[in-house]
Amino acid sequence: MPYYSSREDDERSTASKKSQFTQQSSHSSSGGASGSQSGLDTIQQKTYIRPIIGTREDANVLRARALVALILLLAATGVATAANLLVKQQERKDFENQFVAYATEIVTVSRSKASQFFDALDSFASSIGAQAAAEHAFRNTSWPFYRIPEWSVQAKKLAQLTGVDDPIVAVAHIVQEDERDQWNSFTAQQNPIWYQESIEHEGYTEFTTEELVQKTIPFVHFYDPENGYQPTPVRRPGEVYPYFQAYPIGLNSGIPVMSTNIDILVSSKQTEELYRITKRTQRPTIGFTQIRIDRETVIPGSQIVQPIYDGADTEAEDRKIVAISGIRLHWLDYFKNLLADGEEGLVVVLESACPRLRGKRATQNLTEAESERNIITYQVDGPTAVLLGEDDLHDPKYDALVVSETFVDLGIDQSQLPEGSCVPVLTLHVYPSAELEDAFQTDNSTIYTVVVVAIFAFTTLVFLLYDFFVGKRQRTVMDRIAKQDRIVSDVFPTAIRDRLYENQAKNMVTGDADMLDDDGPFGLDETIASRGKSMGTAPLADLFPSVTVVFADLVGFTAWSSAREPHQVFILLETIYGAFDKLAYRHSVFKVETVGDCYVAAAGLPEPTDDHAVLACRFARDCLKKMKDVTLKLEVSLGPDTSDLDLRTGIHR
Repeated sequence: MPYYSSREDDERSTASKKSQFTQQSSHSSSGGASGSQSGLDTIQQKTYIRPIIGTREDANVLRARALVALILLLAATGVATAANLLVKQQERKDFENQFVAYATEIVTVSRSKASQFFDALDSFASSIGAQAAAEHAFRNTSWPFYRIPEWSVQAKKLAQLTGVDDPIVAVAHIVQEDERDQWNSFTAQQNPIWYQESIEHEGYTEFTTEELVQKTIPFVHFYDPENGYQPTPVRRPGEVYPYFQAYPIGLNSGIPVMSTNIDILVSSKQTEELYRITKRTQRPTIGFTQIRIDRETVIPGSQIVQPIYDGADTEAEDRKIVAISGIRLHWLDYFKNLLADGEEGLVVVLESACPRLRGKRATQNLTEAESERNIITYQVDGPTAVLLGEDDLHDPKYDALVVSETFVDLGIDQSQLPEGSCVPVLTLHVYPSAELEDAFQTDNSTIYTVVVVAIFAFTTLVFLLYDFFVGKRQRTVMDRIAKQDRIVSDVFPTAIRDRLYENQAKNMVTGDADMLDDDGPFGLDETIASRGKSMGTAPLADLFPSVTVVFADLVGFTAWSSAREPHQVFILLETIYGAFDKLAYRHSVFKVETVGDCYVAAAGLPEPTDDHAVLACRFARDCLKKMKDVTLKLEVSLGPDTSDLDLRTGIHR
C-alpha cells in the first residue's frame, strides 16, 4: 500500500516524547507557558544544524591540537638534543685536548729519561775502563782479573742517574778458556772483599759476608732448568762471560745462591744474543726480556748491555771489549713518576721493532704468534704505573687519538749484525682510557637537556590548561547539542533527521531567510508555516508506494490495567514494547508509533525493500512468541493473570 510519511505524522506519534524532552532539557521554558514554544523553536533550530558543525569543528580542533603538540614535541626534542650534543662535543673536545697534553708530557719526559739513562750508562762504563787502566799502570793488573773498587757506591750512582727504581746492575768479565782456573782463584779471593763493602754501603742485613761466601759457587757455571736449576760447570770451549760484581747484593732472583760466576751466555738466550750483538758492533744494545722475581714469577722488562773497553778512550780504533756491564730494569718502574697526582688514565704501549727473545721455560706455554709479539702495555695513573699485560691492550675505540713517538733508537746499522739478530727501535704509543674520558663526563649535558625540556614542558602545560578550559566550554555546548540530537534521533527517522540537518546547513550557507517569512515557506496557512519556521526549512513528506504495516494490540489489557498500579502498567508496557523494539531492529522494521496498548510498525520504510511483506510477517510472528515469554516472566512481579494477556496482530500491505 502507498504510505505517506511526513513530519506531522512523526510529531503526532511522539507527542509524549516531546513532552518528556521539554521537562528534561536544560532549555525547557522557565518563563511560563508563553515562552514554551519560543524555547522549543530555539532548541530545534540549533539542534538540527549544530551537530554537523560541531563535528567538523571537533575534527579541526583535534587536528590543530595534534599539530601544536607535534610542533612542541619536535621543538623540545630538537632543542634538547642539540643542547645535549653541543655540551657533549665540548666535553669531548676538552677530553681530547687534555689527553694530548698528558700524552705529550709522557713522551717528552720518557725520551728525556731514556737519553739520560744511556748517557749515565756510557759514563759508568767509561769510568770503569779508566779506573782499570789506571790500576793496570800502577799495580800491573789486567782484565779479567780486576775488581771494581767501591762497586756498590758506583752502581748506586748509576741507578740514581738512570731515573729507574731498583735496577739490577752487574758486570760480566770476558774470561778465556785458559784463564778459567785462575779466574776461579781470583773470585774466591776477591769475593769476600766486595761482599763486605756492599754489605756496609747498602745496609744489607739478611746474610753476613761469610754466609754469602758459602752461598757462592766457586767456578763458572750455569743453572740447568732440566735438572732443577742445579749449578752445572760450563765445559764448552772458548771464552766465557761470568758475572762478578752485582748490585744490589743478595741472592740471585730467588735462587739461594749468589750470581757470581754465572755464565750469562748459557743461562739466558736473550742475554747471549745481546752480548753477541754488542761484541760485533761495539755499541750498547737493548732487548725485551723476562726478569725473574723468584723461581715461578717473571715480569716483562728490558736488559741493556753496555761494553767496557780496556781504556778510557771509548772511541779509539784499537779499543778492545774486556767486560760487559748489564742493567735490567722493570719498565713498570720506568713509567712511574711521569705524571702528577690527578693526571690519571693513560695507557702506554711500548713496542719493539724486533721479536722478543725468550728462554725455553718462558716460551714453552706460548704459541708462535704470542712469542713473536714484542709489546707491553701499562697504565699510568699520576705517579704510579700498572702492568696491564704483554700485548697491545688499549681500547680500540681510541685508535684515532694515539700519540706515537720514537722512544729509543741506538742508531745501529742492522747490516752489521749477525744474521737473524736485531737491535730494536722502541716506540711509545700513548692512548687515553675510559677512566680518563669519564673524568671529563659531567652532568652538564643532562642539566641543559632537563632545563630545555622543562621550558617546553611549561609551555605545553600552559597550552594544555588553555585548551582544557576552552575544551570544557566547548564540551558544555556540545553536551547540550548531543542531548538535543538524541531527542531528535528518537523523534525522527534517521533519513529524515539527516535531511533536516542537510537542509538547515544549506540555509545557513545560502542565507535563505524567505522560509522564515511571516506567511510561511510556501504560502501555507499559519499552522503549517509556523512548523516550517520552527524547523527552519520546508516540511518533509515522502511517498513510499510499497510497504507493509503491522498493528499489534494487547488483548485483555483494559481489564488487567484497571486492577493495577500505574507503575505496574508502565513496567508491562515498557518491557513488552522494549522487546518489540529489539525485534523491529533485528528485522529492519520501522517503529511508527505506540498508542496505549497498540504498537504500530512498518516494513519497507524509510529504506525501501522488496521483501517488506516477509519482514513484516516474521516480525509479527516473533512478537507473538516474545509476548508469551515476557508475560510469563512478569507474572511473578505483576500478578498471576499477567500471563493471560494475549497479543492480536494485523498486517496490511
